[in-house]
Amino acid sequence: MKNIIVPVDFSANSIYALEQAINIANTIEADIKMLHVRKSKSFEKPFDFKDFEKTQGLSVSDFFEKILKKYSKRIKTKADYEIREGKIYREIINKADSEKAYMIVMGTHGVSGFEEFWAGSNAFKVVIHSRCPVLTIRSGFLKRKIKKIVLPLDVSRETRQKVTFTTEFAKSFNAHIHVCSVRESNAPNVVKRLENHTKQVCDYIKEHGVNCSDEHLFGSNITESTIEYALGIDAQLIVIMTEQTESAKNLMLGPYAQQMVNHSPVPVLSYPSKV
Repeated sequence: MKNIIVPVDFSANSIYALEQAINIANTIEADIKMLHVRKSKSFEKPFDFKDFEKTQGLSVSDFFEKILKKYSKRIKTKADYEIREGKIYREIINKADSEKAYMIVMGTHGVSGFEEFWAGSNAFKVVIHSRCPVLTIRSGFLKRKIKKIVLPLDVSRETRQKVTFTTEFAKSFNAHIHVCSVRESNAPNVVKRLENHTKQVCDYIKEHGVNCSDEHLFGSNITESTIEYALGIDAQLIVIMTEQTESAKNLMLGPYAQQMVNHSPVPVLSYPSKV
């Protein structure tokens, strides 16, 4: 059975991420593993927990029990929770590793002031350190079925590592993959390499029974180009690569991946490089 890790700080954004995780879990038959990380044993009442009445004096476990009760009829598999203490992003990674997680699903912003759950670079730290894919979601994105997936490709060798996972994921949802070559240069060798990459990827996707199409994007910022395209076709997901070393040359890494995670209104699935 697959496991999906869902960090929860009880903010509206983390509850929204949980709802999206439930939709995914029901489709791919995965269990939900909720996780709350606190820096100490002291607990403060969350600032935003409007869906749950009579929250005064409740413990973290009490909040989780309310969540399980509320969503019990919607969850088709199993769901449980764990409370940990320590460094937030590290405990999320440790939980994912111990559960051999299929993916982590998390909100990009939480409640400001409540243990600073998503303050600074915590969300992106999870993305760059995770050994499994991480799906980041902004609360402003309306809940929808995943039917259109944008798969940007650049000139690096690593960029194609996400293709197999994306193809299998898309097949589970009967989704269409929009393969996009993204570039900031019109150099003939760059254009040619991207054309070859795109054709090979499209051939692979079609051979595995998934619908796809190709698009070639050019602009001064590949992150902005990808987001603009995804919004234009009303996509529900963008799949990018992340890198865990500082030597990577991939254009979709570093500040570009961080821009995507922090600014994309479309959910972003970050796939870790195995290099």
